[in-house]
Amino acid sequence: MMDIQQALRLQPGDSISFSGAGGKTTALFTLARKITAPVIATTTTHFSKDQLGFADRLIEVSNSTKFQDIENLLEPGINLLVGKEVEHGRFRGASDELLATIYKFTKQHGMNLLIEADGSRKHPLKAPAGHEPVIPPFIDIAAVVAGLSALGKPLAAHNVHRVEKFAELAGIKVGDEISSDALARVLNHEGGGLKGIPDSARRICILNQADSPQLLSQGKHLARLLLSKYQAVLITSFLDLINNGDQEGGSLDHTEGIYAVHEPVSAIVLAAGGSLRLGRPKQLLPWKGKSLIRHVVERVMMADLAQITIVLGSFHEEIRSELSGLPINIVMNPQWESGQSTSIQAGLSSIPETIGAVIFVLVDQPHVQTTLIRSLVERHATTLAPIIAPLVDGNRGNPVLFDRTTFKDFFSIRGDKGGRELFSRYPVTWLEWHDPSVLDDIDTESDYQRMLSE
Repeated sequence: MMDIQQALRLQPGDSISFSGAGGKTTALFTLARKITAPVIATTTTHFSKDQLGFADRLIEVSNSTKFQDIENLLEPGINLLVGKEVEHGRFRGASDELLATIYKFTKQHGMNLLIEADGSRKHPLKAPAGHEPVIPPFIDIAAVVAGLSALGKPLAAHNVHRVEKFAELAGIKVGDEISSDALARVLNHEGGGLKGIPDSARRICILNQADSPQLLSQGKHLARLLLSKYQAVLITSFLDLINNGDQEGGSLDHTEGIYAVHEPVSAIVLAAGGSLRLGRPKQLLPWKGKSLIRHVVERVMMADLAQITIVLGSFHEEIRSELSGLPINIVMNPQWESGQSTSIQAGLSSIPETIGAVIFVLVDQPHVQTTLIRSLVERHATTLAPIIAPLVDGNRGNPVLFDRTTFKDFFSIRGDKGGRELFSRYPVTWLEWHDPSVLDDIDTESDYQRMLSE
């Protein structure tokens, strides 16, 4: 099972805010424990007294604190910056001015800054007040947390913080059952889960408390509803931070359970070749009442991916007309004669930065299966593996999924070579598949006639 640092794709120097309810503090301190370098944590609102004991050291700050005073106190582990107690059991964090200085320091030194950006009174769900969340404009990652344990329960004050506001955002009434669709409307709302998030920040939703098969399934359904607004949706089950009974502090007694990381996945259909061995455009071959390329693209479309890109080169005018009316992105590769590597690079150059993985589909494989594509996506969600490939009777099949961590390596490949060049650079996760038809491809006229007869 992957850890939270991998799931968030947290890089050295990243700053991350946590808002929402249902495990926000748990997520923050769980992440902080996973980072080996010194970590600075604080809040833009308030810490409760029982949160202070989860840090390795407390560093008291005030409006007059200079960063040089803090820098000398930093040590490996969790350095929690805490201001004065403003009311019984509630403490301020660092000021805005001090936070901006800390951010520059952590970015320069490759350290991580973790910020709790609102409160939830320990409810699984909440709606934000007018003054929250307080997310600094420089934040790199904005994590919005929601507790799945409230699903199926009535919308009431013991389940939801600020119940009337939540009802307004969800489009339901107080007392109604909290459904996945209602929660999605709140999390996707600019006045709900997305409130206060800077445009430049990577948006991640953490669906916590997935403590049963039913909640896991509901989390997966929610992820599909949220990926239009968030770059990733994590489905997790973190046990609460447990106090030792000491009012002055506590301990991190938790289990880190990350079941899935759902990210937008794109398909890139490689269809730029000149079909030299076949002697005519294989993309335009008749197949089941339509052209081969339209057949393949429609198969891929059924997998409900975030985006489908078609790379064209030779015969591009005729092929483009075959794809009219389809919700796809067409990219031209003027260097198609230099080999498959140029088509891969053209396709990758066109996809958004929000894409978490790409599946490369070959246009000459008419038996590409929607179920196989979905299985590749599911395996990626539970592993974030760099390469996932089908294995049929000991033979590597297609299509193959590549995580975004591999994308940069494709630009060093030259000539008529493809993703296989990366199999020696990254560990490969094999997906056992039992239908040998996915190995079939059309290179010659005899291949085509044989597959038609079959």
